[in-house]
Amino acid sequence: RHTGGQARRARPAVEVALHHVKPSLRGVVAIVGHTGVGKSALALHLARAFGGEIVNADSRQVYRGMDIGTAKPSPRERALVPHHLFDLVDPDGEFSLALYQERANAAIQDILSRGKLPLLVGGSGLYVWAVLEGVRVPRVPPDAAFRRAMQERVERDGPQGLYAELEAIDPEAARRIDSRNVRRVVRALEVCRATGARFSDLQRKEPPPFESLVIGLALERAELYRRIDARVDAMVAQGWVEEVRALLERGYGLDLPSMSAVGYREIALHLRGDITLDEAVARAKASVHGFARHQGAWFRRSDPRIRWLDAAGDSCVPAEALVREWLAGGGGS
Repeated sequence: RHTGGQARRARPAVEVALHHVKPSLRGVVAIVGHTGVGKSALALHLARAFGGEIVNADSRQVYRGMDIGTAKPSPRERALVPHHLFDLVDPDGEFSLALYQERANAAIQDILSRGKLPLLVGGSGLYVWAVLEGVRVPRVPPDAAFRRAMQERVERDGPQGLYAELEAIDPEAARRIDSRNVRRVVRALEVCRATGARFSDLQRKEPPPFESLVIGLALERAELYRRIDARVDAMVAQGWVEEVRALLERGYGLDLPSMSAVGYREIALHLRGDITLDEAVARAKASVHGFARHQGAWFRRSDPRIRWLDAAGDSCVPAEALVREWLAGGGGS
């Protein structure tokens, strides 16, 4: 993590840059990339340097009581700068992309209205691009009976039949959705069923009322996996097993969308006595590796919307330069 001293050393140049920024050019700086790559640390550094506030774009950090396994910023870090959209609902609470988009847009507008810089930070690509590109999210309420029927079908026949059905109804939606993400496949089918329209056709885009600079942090795969493995070990040392035990004891089952967060199922299987802790940790690491690979579909190195930085070194200096240039009107989208 970067120290407050580093942020203070950068401040004089930053203050000069902000003094000459036109209010109409102010917008959102997004920090994206794979899990474990260092997004939160960079966001905290930039927020302190530029007078910014952090807006969460991680679909699991919205849940209360899921702190260690989702790598939420610590209380100490959250006390340094304002953080938004963390701990919004209990693990069994209803939460959706539409609700997230509404809350994120409101937070961004509030931050901008106070003359501060919003930093949208997270690895949930669906959340990030929904906000930055103004995706119109279908406001179809969940159909509990339909979802139960689909879950029973998956348990009986596996997930491939559902995915094949989506491919037949809406090939474009199927292309965007990972076939292993049963919850999103079911949601797409649910929307198609309720509206009579294709899910992909309903997700049109309306440009948001702000500009954006998207900074991506990248690592070679071997180094990324090394960091992920070290992070999982650290989570276990910090009490991740106890966190999952507390959630299970409060009645939050593995069938909840919140509990599909990577690693939680593996730790729960250990607590049920099905596997050893070593096996759970090994499986959790493998699950996070797979999740990181899937994130690559949302954040591609060839994507012209993203300004990529090498996370193997100190990314703070080049990131500050990008933000200063963008705030002065020299870049961004």
